[in-house]
Amino acid sequence: MTTSCINISFYCCEFNKLKCNQYPCCGKSSIIFSIFEVRYELYTRLLDRLYKNQSVIYKYFLYVVSIFCIVFFFPKGGKFKYEFQKGKPWQYENLYAPFDFSVKKTQEEIDSEKQKVIDGQVHYYRYDEATAKSVYEEYDTAFKKTFRSEEHNLAELSLLRKVGESILDVVYENGILQKTNSQEKGKQVYLIKKNEANQIKFDGLYRISDVEEVMDSVLRARQLRRFSNAYQSLFFNLIKPNVTYDEELSQKALDDELSKISLTRGAIDEGKLIIAKGEVVESDNYIILESLKGEFESELWASNNYYFILGGYTVLVALVLMMLFLFLKKYRRDIYENGTKVTFIFINILLMVFVTTLVVKYNEAYVFVVPLCILPLILKTFFDARLGLFVHVLTVLILGFVVPNSFEYIFIQIIVGIVTILTVSELYKRANLFISVGQITLIYIAGYLAFHIIHEGNFDNIIWLTLGLFLLNGMITLFVQPLIYIYEKIFGLVSDVSLLELSDTNSKLLKELSNKAPGTFNHSLQVANLAEAAANEIGANAMLVRVGALYHDIGKLGNPTYFTENQITNANPHDDLEPRDSARIIINHVIEGIEIARKNNLPDRVIDFIRSHHGTTLVYYFYSKQKEFSDEVKEGDFRYPGPIPFSKETAILMMADSVEAASKSLKNPTFKVLDEFVDKIIGGQMAANQFLNADITFREIETIKKIFKHRLTNIYHLRVEYPE
Repeated sequence: MTTSCINISFYCCEFNKLKCNQYPCCGKSSIIFSIFEVRYELYTRLLDRLYKNQSVIYKYFLYVVSIFCIVFFFPKGGKFKYEFQKGKPWQYENLYAPFDFSVKKTQEEIDSEKQKVIDGQVHYYRYDEATAKSVYEEYDTAFKKTFRSEEHNLAELSLLRKVGESILDVVYENGILQKTNSQEKGKQVYLIKKNEANQIKFDGLYRISDVEEVMDSVLRARQLRRFSNAYQSLFFNLIKPNVTYDEELSQKALDDELSKISLTRGAIDEGKLIIAKGEVVESDNYIILESLKGEFESELWASNNYYFILGGYTVLVALVLMMLFLFLKKYRRDIYENGTKVTFIFINILLMVFVTTLVVKYNEAYVFVVPLCILPLILKTFFDARLGLFVHVLTVLILGFVVPNSFEYIFIQIIVGIVTILTVSELYKRANLFISVGQITLIYIAGYLAFHIIHEGNFDNIIWLTLGLFLLNGMITLFVQPLIYIYEKIFGLVSDVSLLELSDTNSKLLKELSNKAPGTFNHSLQVANLAEAAANEIGANAMLVRVGALYHDIGKLGNPTYFTENQITNANPHDDLEPRDSARIIINHVIEGIEIARKNNLPDRVIDFIRSHHGTTLVYYFYSKQKEFSDEVKEGDFRYPGPIPFSKETAILMMADSVEAASKSLKNPTFKVLDEFVDKIIGGQMAANQFLNADITFREIETIKKIFKHRLTNIYHLRVEYPE
């Protein structure tokens, strides 16, 4: 056997688990076949492994994509290594200028200088000589029509002509405006005439309405007032405006002036002391520190440290998101294993980071308009308060890299998140949401005012716009209701609002159940009452349990008379069937219920109750009956397909359903009978391992038993037996 053949045989034995002697060195065809077979099995194993670990692979993918998106959203700049706030002492060592830099003016100073330039702007107007020339040319013709030679002598006509020309000379010296502008009165303007701009008073430009005044003035001076009407007739159609506002040239001149405004107020030389340790950060050195911070971050980002900064951001964001995964894996295993729910949480985090970053880039002063408290509110609605607060805190930590005054922002947002978690409950009650939003807004305002007092020492210079942003934040938070509805449709989640709608007994499906199977409907109502009371007692989701109980037996709609609670006569259709067939009909109500629920678009969380309310228990009555006819009975034909309950809520429903149904067979129940009865039913379910997957304790089961006994006592109106 050659060396190559030995290698191939070993390769086959190692990965294909075949004996080496199956592949003797007998030719190329056997070698090629063995290689193909080994590769095929390797690919198969690889695909199997990928399929089994697809959930983990998807989480890694989601993790990496989320880190990339968040870092991409971050502002492009380094991070200044000193934290400082106006009005607080400098906590570090003496700070000297590390390099030469310019001190930037504040935005208020720049805006003030711009406004001065705008207020002092001299506008440009353009004189149209062609229009004035055409007026002079038309003057002779118009004059002859107005002042006829047969009515005036030559000397008088010559005088009147010269007077008319003098009126035209006056009004067209600077020209007549097409449109008036009252804001320009008393100001200087530039008049462009013969390609030469001369500065004149705006009042030196005439309007059409001013022509009559000029005419009266000239005629009065020449003592020719008696010809006033004639001149009015002469100039009525003759005078035309010939001065227009040159907007393009005016704007260009304004832009030139604005571009000359300096954005800096001076320079700081390298090595100069900026602030000493313990010195209070006041307005002047605060501006210098802000200038140094901006210069430092821009230079740091623009230098070769670009990739190092990105790497630092990536590591920090990765740590934050890793904490979220660890929390889910350790304390919320059911959510961690559900890819849809994990995706939902990450999408909400990314959405908040994206919106906040967008607002900061537009105008960082508007950062508090982002309703960040929507995040814990939504997560509490769909999951629980602890997860909502944890995710909120992690999101705020990420946003600390984005927002200005990160300490203030993080402090206020964490406090607001805690208030949101503590105050928001039962969102299906509209008043609760308004009350909670009002409390959230008050906390925002109180936090802002507290920090303002720390910085300023008084209530002066409060930025009222920020207080308005808090009110706007509260109004946007009210949008959470339609947002919850949208999330329900996209991700298939269920909120208390939807559960409340489903619990309405006038809904289409429950109405049909009450008409076609009234016994089953009444049984469902009783089970709902029992299950809801038990859920309230042990801290489970009572609303979810109630809805699950109302719909758990909708599969009986197909054959309602095959179930004893719907039989109103002594005729029992099971008498004509074999026990195996009867059991199949009974068991099928679970499968049919799932199909009906899906057709009616019931949420998956409600369908879970239909699927698991009998677990993997036996239809014991027909199983025993079948054993009377035959010794060979397949237990699987009489057992529900499952699954067994996998939550407190589904476990409560199984107990309530069995107890309520079996209680109908009790005759003359007493306290002792009910006590033993409930213990027997639930004890049998525990012995059958029906609660192995449910997150429920023995103490909680004992509490549930106690509630059931108390409720059944009320249902059967038992009274204390008095001694004779």
